[in-house]
Amino acid sequence: MSVTAPAFSLRLASSEADLAAAQRLRYEVFVAELGGDGALVDHAARRERDRFDPFFDHLILVDETRDAAALDHVVGVYRLLREEGAARAGQFYSEDEYDLTALRRSGRRLLELGRSCVHADYRGGTAMLELWNGLAAYVAEHGIEVLFGVASFHGTDVQALAGPLSILHHRHLAPEPLRVRAVEGHFQRMDLLAEAEIDRPAAMRATPALIKAYLRLGGFVGEGAFVDHAFNTTDVCLVMDTGQMNARQRDFYTRARG
Repeated sequence: MSVTAPAFSLRLASSEADLAAAQRLRYEVFVAELGGDGALVDHAARRERDRFDPFFDHLILVDETRDAAALDHVVGVYRLLREEGAARAGQFYSEDEYDLTALRRSGRRLLELGRSCVHADYRGGTAMLELWNGLAAYVAEHGIEVLFGVASFHGTDVQALAGPLSILHHRHLAPEPLRVRAVEGHFQRMDLLAEAEIDRPAAMRATPALIKAYLRLGGFVGEGAFVDHAFNTTDVCLVMDTGQMNARQRDFYTRARG
């Protein structure tokens, strides 16, 4: 049996068909696979959506070899929200979970990232790297200085996540000028274990690949986690200062733009 190699292309969603395909991919990953839900999730049409979608740019990864008549063309998604879009929406998406005062006071150009996902058939290959490359180009085009966004652990049992949450707190807490904090009333401590008590290899194995990718690029986490029962996740807020990335990190992040 011959298998056709993917022929990837990247672009911002520019039509209702693009957006619908992105939302269907999000449904398969975040709802069908991970058990999430939300007020505007359309189960009949299998589309995961929310009120923020009209204000985000949607970076989509398309496999041009897929049969458009039988399959959705979008195999990867990243939602991108600049300050202009947040002003129109009335807030950043993350502000339902995190106090972003530190970022807003920084005077830096901000970009919120979210809803990053890849079709199950394309995981383990180059699809995520393709999305990262597209993100790097977008960051350069718009002069973005600080990236941030909520990233999730599957499930809401905080004690089961004590190891990975604790190592994030002890080893990767954001510097004070960029340290966002989970909103009052929903603040979940992350320092559940003393650093000496953490089984570090096990903790890192339990940390989602996307979070580890941000950490390798010099990213940090905000203070406190947010337990999202509706979406069946435990969330942390990742923050990355593009100006503080070392040369090796920056080369990895931008190498496909040359």
